[in-house]
Amino acid sequence: MTTPPYREPLYRDPSAPVADRVRDLLGRMTSTEKVGQVNQRLYGWHAYERTPDGHRLTDTFRDEVNTFGGMGALYGLQRADPWSGVGFEDGLDARDGARMAEAVQRHVREDTRLGIPVLLVEEMPHGHQALDGTVLPVNLAVGATWDPPLYAEAVAGAAAELRARGAHLALVSALDVVRDPRWGRTEECFTEDPYLAARMTEALVEGARASGIGVVLKHFAGQGASVGGRNSAATELGARELHEIHLAAARAGVSAGAAGVMAAYNEFDGLPCVANRYLLTELLRDRWGFGGVVMADGGAIDRLVRLTGDPVAAAARALDAGCDLSLWDASFARLAEALDRGLVAEERLDAAVSRVLSLKFRLGLFEDEPSGAVESSRVRVGSALKRQADEGSSAGPGDRLRPSVPTGPDGVTEGVGPGDEADPVGPADPVGPGERIARASVTLLGHEGDVLPLSPGTRRIAVLGPNADAVAPLLGDYTAPQRPGTGVSVLQGIRAAASPGTEIAHAEGCALVGDDVSGVASAAALAAAAEVAVLVLGGSSARAGDTVFDSNGAALTGSGPPSGMTCGEGVDLADLSLPTGQRALLDAVSATGTPVVVVLVQGRPHAVPAPRSGAWALLSAWYPGPLGGRAVADVLFGNAEPRGRLPVSVPRSAAHLPVFYNGKDHRYRGYVDQSAEAEYAFGHGLSYTTVVYGAPRLSRDRVTADAPRLVCRVAVRNTGARPAHETVQLYVRRLSGGTAWPRVRELRGFVALDIAPGTETEAEFEIGPDTLASVGPDHERVVEAGVVTLETGPASDRTQGVRLEIDGGARSAGGAESAAGGPAR
Repeated sequence: MTTPPYREPLYRDPSAPVADRVRDLLGRMTSTEKVGQVNQRLYGWHAYERTPDGHRLTDTFRDEVNTFGGMGALYGLQRADPWSGVGFEDGLDARDGARMAEAVQRHVREDTRLGIPVLLVEEMPHGHQALDGTVLPVNLAVGATWDPPLYAEAVAGAAAELRARGAHLALVSALDVVRDPRWGRTEECFTEDPYLAARMTEALVEGARASGIGVVLKHFAGQGASVGGRNSAATELGARELHEIHLAAARAGVSAGAAGVMAAYNEFDGLPCVANRYLLTELLRDRWGFGGVVMADGGAIDRLVRLTGDPVAAAARALDAGCDLSLWDASFARLAEALDRGLVAEERLDAAVSRVLSLKFRLGLFEDEPSGAVESSRVRVGSALKRQADEGSSAGPGDRLRPSVPTGPDGVTEGVGPGDEADPVGPADPVGPGERIARASVTLLGHEGDVLPLSPGTRRIAVLGPNADAVAPLLGDYTAPQRPGTGVSVLQGIRAAASPGTEIAHAEGCALVGDDVSGVASAAALAAAAEVAVLVLGGSSARAGDTVFDSNGAALTGSGPPSGMTCGEGVDLADLSLPTGQRALLDAVSATGTPVVVVLVQGRPHAVPAPRSGAWALLSAWYPGPLGGRAVADVLFGNAEPRGRLPVSVPRSAAHLPVFYNGKDHRYRGYVDQSAEAEYAFGHGLSYTTVVYGAPRLSRDRVTADAPRLVCRVAVRNTGARPAHETVQLYVRRLSGGTAWPRVRELRGFVALDIAPGTETEAEFEIGPDTLASVGPDHERVVEAGVVTLETGPASDRTQGVRLEIDGGARSAGGAESAAGGPAR
């Protein structure tokens, strides 16, 4: 009898359709193996340990794989920060990261029955949160650039680094919309506006996919609307507010090909998002057609025990709602018990497992050998670097595209023993995408007396304040430890940019927090003796070794800011004014009569009054990253124009919140004791020149709802002596018609113009269904009959409008109604 030739299982055939491969593999799996694929229980830093001979896999990791016959995903293998306790002494630097990723993958593929690869999931909030990882400006800085292509370029570089170090999925905050800046995670949001958030989320997904990384978008949905700006607190959202404000970025990300979304901690309509079937199944999957994975936020499924009284029932509740993958939960590992007790149908588990497996196939995990995955990513990153070099762009510290993964002659990454060091950071380069974001995000809020740009003839400058000579406050939360000497402080940037012979005096004047004013007088004396004082104030999200953390990694505040933090996850504020010491320093320096430039290094908008001196300038530098000091100096000295435009409204005080620009248009006239208007409006930002806007002009002043297409044009003239980089903004304001009460105005487009001095150019907007649509009675976006004004201008509070009539019935705007999810190979 002839033995038939051995045939590889269908799921190992790379030419077979993904759906067929998933079906074949699913049919071979036991219930235990299925449960293993939807669990992500292990913290990645528990998967390895350092020995005298280098790093190795731990017994804890091997036991976890053995328990479930595999592993669905492993979170944070390369994460480093005070919460994980990982630093340069024991963690995975740029050289060791890929080697350990290879070891993890090899063990899971070679030492399990089915050899299913594991998804390696990493935090990429603003660059890779790993030792020697790229650090970009925080999302709020990204939003201030109003430049999605620049952000996509920076993301592509950071994602290439992740892929070179063996990762597959990046967790990125993108879906939270700022509605209360007291929230400590404001820095993780792009903006208070859904349209701008959607454009940046598209850029994020497209940039990551270009480098072979899938993005899991955080947090779905409405987390930015927590009551009182309190982290993980309740929300009081209605369905319309959810759809009009908090879902636009998610729809855009899904349409762009996001690999997954992370269910938020907050609840909607009384149900936690991770157990909310309306959000995760009816909306996300049934209406939007999303085929990617839904991941729980850390420990969120275990929190459901308070509702169910039983961890097994909690797991069933989340799975039934549409959650596919846990994060550190113990309860989700008991899904087999839920099946046995009839709490959830096996079809639900199979659907979740299928989505996890589909993502693994789409990302090519089954085809790449562990070392081959690293090598192929090296080729992709090398191509990206060559393209950069051809364009005259390279990367500096915290700004790198290079994969930093040394290999031996066989292409396999080499190990590092104790005492070995990674390659030193290369020379700084001013054209790296991270630094370009930092420069483009610096926002000139106010300017009196022509203080800026600083004259090359300035001979005495006082650089003062607690953030003047510190790099850590430039970095933001979710940042790995940095090597000594990494980064450029504002003081260092000013010293490098100033003319030779300039005398630069420095003093902190006060601490970042607290009411100690003992150093204020001496700092003010330095200001009085200077021609100009640069006062660097604001906040910090830098975590210290003594920070106390919650079980999910959020800082615990107790009775005050932890270790000097004034922002970041878990660090919410009731008062948006600066701390007592900083206010005293600002008052004292302003009283000297010396021209004052205030630079706010911050992760949220603080309520800061204008200096009392006759000549002053106020700038915001939203946690601009490790090279932020140089970016700020470039703007101060006029080597770069201040291009930033506010992604959030700046309040006068916390007492008159909310202050977002796109509230409901109820004609409220304000408080008796102060204006209800923002101190600085959404979209605001000054430059070193002056521009004049003409009135908007329409190609048609009447359209029908079923064919609402026209062109809006506006002329912009540079009347100053310096080049202008102007962000022309387009808003829609409904005057009549529609099914819901209108908002004051809504951003629906923006165009960047470069205008030479004394010249005029024109911004052109293509107006179509997406521009004119609003959320209809069934919560779909439709074009409704009525009258609107199309407004253009440099900010939301400085617009000119033109009337447009829309005739006929409602018509669907289309858009992101269907998206399979997950990156194409």
